[in-house]
Amino acid sequence: MESPPHRGGGGGGGDGCGGIELAESIIFRWDSAASEEAREIMIFDGDRQEADRYLHAVDEIQRSIQSTSISDGQNEANNTIQIAMARLEEEFRNIIITHTSPIETDSLLDPSTSYTSCSSSYHGHDTADEDTAVAGRGGGGCAVDEERLLQSGGGSLDRSSGSGMSSCRSTGGIREITLIPPDAIVDLRSIAERIVAAGYLRECVQVYGSVRKSSLDASFRNLGIEKLSIGDVQRLEWDSLENKIRRWIRAAKFCVRTLFASEKKLSEQIFDGLGAAVDDACFLETVKAPAIQLFSFAEAVSIGRRSPEKLFKILDLHDTLFELLPDIDIVFQSKIAESIRIQAAEILSRLAEAARGILSEFENAVLRETSRGPVPGGTIHPLTRYVMNYINLISDYKQTMIELIVSKPSTGGKFSSDQSMPEVDFSELEEGRSALALHLIWIIVILDFNLEGQSRHYKDTSLAHLFMMNNVHYIVQKVKGSPELGEMISDDYLRKLTGKFRQAATSYQRATWVKVLHCLRDEGLHVSGSFSSGVSKSVLRERFKAFNAMFEDVHRTQATWLVPDTQLREELRISISEKLIPAYRFFLGRFRSHIESGRHPEAYIKYSVEDLETSVLDLFEGNHDSQHMRRTTQ
Repeated sequence: MESPPHRGGGGGGGDGCGGIELAESIIFRWDSAASEEAREIMIFDGDRQEADRYLHAVDEIQRSIQSTSISDGQNEANNTIQIAMARLEEEFRNIIITHTSPIETDSLLDPSTSYTSCSSSYHGHDTADEDTAVAGRGGGGCAVDEERLLQSGGGSLDRSSGSGMSSCRSTGGIREITLIPPDAIVDLRSIAERIVAAGYLRECVQVYGSVRKSSLDASFRNLGIEKLSIGDVQRLEWDSLENKIRRWIRAAKFCVRTLFASEKKLSEQIFDGLGAAVDDACFLETVKAPAIQLFSFAEAVSIGRRSPEKLFKILDLHDTLFELLPDIDIVFQSKIAESIRIQAAEILSRLAEAARGILSEFENAVLRETSRGPVPGGTIHPLTRYVMNYINLISDYKQTMIELIVSKPSTGGKFSSDQSMPEVDFSELEEGRSALALHLIWIIVILDFNLEGQSRHYKDTSLAHLFMMNNVHYIVQKVKGSPELGEMISDDYLRKLTGKFRQAATSYQRATWVKVLHCLRDEGLHVSGSFSSGVSKSVLRERFKAFNAMFEDVHRTQATWLVPDTQLREELRISISEKLIPAYRFFLGRFRSHIESGRHPEAYIKYSVEDLETSVLDLFEGNHDSQHMRRTTQ
């Protein structure tokens, strides 16, 4: 590349740069303000010898300033050095811009992408990210769909050979990538040395920070990190916020461990040793605003409105930030970056407080939840499903929640006068149990208390008992189905719940079937007189008629009731049949002949034993179309 013409008449540019005149001529030759050609050509894009000559010329002028007393000669040297500094700033900016290319964030975040080596231009790096869906999580209502994302693993990367340095460096969770090629870093450091030595540190920091920050902003856009105020975040609909939280979790890991860490490494490579914490100042100039933008999102979520569906995403944020905190301390370890470390720690504390507050709000919501009317058919109440699915998900976060929940629940004591709170004594349950376990037991206690209140909406006592049986059985099965939840609830309390649902089943049978079976008793059927003794046919006919009417009413009504658990439904039918069928078979066998010897026996003996067995199978199906008895006899 041809050099611009010389400015003025100073020495022509031989091999040495020893004289002041020659140094000045080199600097004036590349003065962008005086030469259009100098503006179009960048020194460090061309001949390396020319770049070296320019740097040597700057050094020569610097030495002359330091050795010359105040005079016209020094003033001229100062003017020359100002021209040189302006040119070096242009060169510095151009090198950074030229060698800054968009980081391929997609390949870094894609769990299917794997690299065993890295090149100086950077094509990606090895990652152990995986998306793990947690079943049953959702955005509101009874199903909270949540997704947990596993963090990037530490792992080591192959070092590229031939360049003298690695383009990717892994330390624990931190993975640095090469942002600018090594030869360009050498040029940047050579320029920075001259700029800082000339007293233009602030200008150098500003140029460096502005260009590198633009690169970070582009990476943020690629990662989907938006500039949102706290108010913007808090006004988001939950579905939108949930998606942004999911995206933030992955982006935050990449930003801290790769982007920020790599920017720190780059600033060290260029500025380390050039002055007191110059590298730290350049690093902070670059990343402070993006880091604040990144962490402000988590802060906005932590201080937002507390609602139950947010708990699991807040715990995901908490776990992510807790996991990143050691890396944040490493990346932002300098004194001037202390505010970033403090901000991250404070946000972690707010997320913990938010999780505790949401759990308390959830407990109150369960206690105060009211329904306008009974659930049709006595089936499982939506509240029961929601609460048990919710605490199942809490148990998935057992380790985190045990650390966050340190105080016992506020409960109604044995001698409390508050009738709106259930009575519970935790003294027998506290030994060996975490505060979290006591909270989960308390939630089940207040759920059961609420369900007792819901059962009073039923006018039919039998249906109220069936409702409680269904719901407490569901609670027991959910506890048994989760090893983590079962461990915290404990066998003792589980046995208590099991006893309660069995008692409800027994109460249902008594309320329904004692009256039916009462029709099949012997008492009152036998008569005796002076001339004869035997069975009163009129009383017997009334007994059969009463039994038929009552059984038909039970069948018509309870075929529409629902026991959704297949095994429980079958067990309940068997228990009914074991009491009903033998009693009816005995009664029918003993008194059939008395009815059949009279007129219209079919009006009284309407059903065979087989008819009853078949009809019992219709019960608890929730079927409104099968309310008529099926008969095999006429």
